[in-house]
Amino acid sequence: MKLWVLRHGEAEPHDTRPDSERKLTAHGRVEVLRTAAELIGQPLTAIYASPFLRAQETALLVREALGFEPEIRTVDWLTPDTDPDKVAEQLVSVSDVLLVSHNPLVGSLLSYLQHGAGYPPERVSTAGLAELENNELLIGSMRLNGIKHP
Repeated sequence: MKLWVLRHGEAEPHDTRPDSERKLTAHGRVEVLRTAAELIGQPLTAIYASPFLRAQETALLVREALGFEPEIRTVDWLTPDTDPDKVAEQLVSVSDVLLVSHNPLVGSLLSYLQHGAGYPPERVSTAGLAELENNELLIGSMRLNGIKHP
């Protein structure tokens, strides 16, 4: 089982709009396209994305770059402040999926899946892509194959 976790590309700064409505910047779009190249040839079965606009834009760019036909699965359990345990519960019956989300969730989830609770989060830049692997999803025992930063 492989799991890829992608942090959205660089987004517009906070202003008067809600955080969920922040768009990718031009630079963020370029970052995402660079990172998408890392997924070419990987056995993806699904793309799950946060409902926040910048994550949706990121997922769509990846989907288009890969020519991935299935629709993006928008889920509320990939928003920034979701507990990593809640995400892990959703991943029990899936494999070879891409999750598109935000910090602090991305860093916390990567740490949680590798080490269990109580460890500091992994550092992941915008459009950073992590690959985890194991025979099955077991909290604290996933192997981090690497984090690619654009």
